[in-house]
Amino acid sequence: MAVVLGVDGGGTNTRASLVQDGRVVAHGKNGSIKRLRVGAEAAEANLRSLLKDVFAQAGVSGVSAGSVGVASCSLPGTVEWITAVLKDFKVERIDVVGDEVIALDAAFQGGPGILQIAGTGSNTIGRAPDGSRECAGGYSSRLGDEGSGYWIGVNSVRRALHAYDRGEPTQILKKVGEIWGTATLEDLVQMGDSTPGPDFAALAPAINELAEAGDPVAVGVLKQAAADLVDFVLLVRKKLKANHPIEGEVPVAWTGGAIANMRLVREGFFAGLKAGAPEMPVFGEETVSLEGAVWRAEQLAKGVSAKTAVSAD
Repeated sequence: MAVVLGVDGGGTNTRASLVQDGRVVAHGKNGSIKRLRVGAEAAEANLRSLLKDVFAQAGVSGVSAGSVGVASCSLPGTVEWITAVLKDFKVERIDVVGDEVIALDAAFQGGPGILQIAGTGSNTIGRAPDGSRECAGGYSSRLGDEGSGYWIGVNSVRRALHAYDRGEPTQILKKVGEIWGTATLEDLVQMGDSTPGPDFAALAPAINELAEAGDPVAVGVLKQAAADLVDFVLLVRKKLKANHPIEGEVPVAWTGGAIANMRLVREGFFAGLKAGAPEMPVFGEETVSLEGAVWRAEQLAKGVSAKTAVSAD
């Protein structure tokens, strides 16, 4: 069977695998290829470096098909520049879609289901048996992305400032000041309000550590993150059942560090779904989005259009 390429371009990292007959023959990781996050020049350099690495590992000079899932795929020019890079690497058939599409296909391989993404950003997507989709959330870091790493970071600072005003205990401002290198509260506020501003998502691991140590503000933020993610899944479930002929329950998959790496978020997410829809099956393990890109590339290599294999992108 031909060698195929799968690429998962998330908001923080990009991963790629070359696969032949179901066996990974090369795998690599590099920086983000999301232009809004790192800029056009860095995004292209990261992708080219990653492809050069995995092609060298496998000893190939081209592949029969490649699928790339990338955050903000709908932005003008994104599909075009990624396609051009893949053509330079002699990828014969090319598929560029949103990162949510490859995550859906990693979990359900073209079938129906609900996917909760909770990484740097968040989004909830449901797919009906006919391929049509229902969504909730995912309206960018400024306007939404509840339950994401970014949301956890920025709302921890906001709530900690409110706690400071009320004289309530929290270690969040001290920890954030250490991370940002700010000496005073005024410096911290100026840093947080600057443009383009600090990486709030990078604060999430520290907030998680504080929550595990019992910091009340951090605990409250993570519990709210879980509740918001649960609400999105239940909303998409409701929309799927109302708008599409679905018998029985719809399975739920999830991916992203906010659930995978944060116990309080994960436990709250599972408990909330169990309480809201007791019969709804929920995957116990994280969905690996890259596997969906590989699956789509395999469909292309077989001569099956990815948009045919998956009715709606």
